[in-house]
Amino acid sequence: MGAVVSLEGLIDQRRIWRGRQETAPSGLQPTGHAALDAVLPNGGWPPAALSEILLAANGSGELQLLWPTLARLSQAGERIVLIAPPFIPYPHAWMAAGVRLQHLCVLKAQGKDALWAAEQCLRSGSCAAVLCWPQNPDDKALRRLQVAAETGETLGFALREQRAALNPSPAALRLSLHAPAGQVQVLKCRGGIPPAMPVTFVSYV
Repeated sequence: MGAVVSLEGLIDQRRIWRGRQETAPSGLQPTGHAALDAVLPNGGWPPAALSEILLAANGSGELQLLWPTLARLSQAGERIVLIAPPFIPYPHAWMAAGVRLQHLCVLKAQGKDALWAAEQCLRSGSCAAVLCWPQNPDDKALRRLQVAAETGETLGFALREQRAALNPSPAALRLSLHAPAGQVQVLKCRGGIPPAMPVTFVSYV
């Protein structure tokens, strides 16, 4: 029978690898929707990461989903950037949602220029949140946005067509928005298992 060796001794001699308990990233970023926060691993948006929101059509409730976060950030004096939004933001609606317009920037760009602008804003570290509407981006372009969000420690949001769900994505979080019922389906969430059922985040009644 072999000699008994203490586990502590092996660890001290670095002859065995000890797994570390995973800790939640710092910088909690709640979505502002309690039901959604409850099912997300970090209790909200993944910090310093890209989140994808997949839409059946523009105006499917994405602003109602994002406004609580954008309002909180702007009220703290943080900069929010919109890269090539499909519609001109209606100031009164944004103000009614609590967003301070003096901290909101809108950049006009197209195609690769829009992707470049989004990457630079994410990477700069001078923005709290960057929203972009990329048109048919490939995996490499999305990965660059994800890395830029990590580097700049910025909340990145890519709003894309629903059909993009058929393709894999490097985004830390993927949500599919269902406007009629104010529901969102979690398709992917890094560090957790997506819930089987959609989550109601706002009532239209």
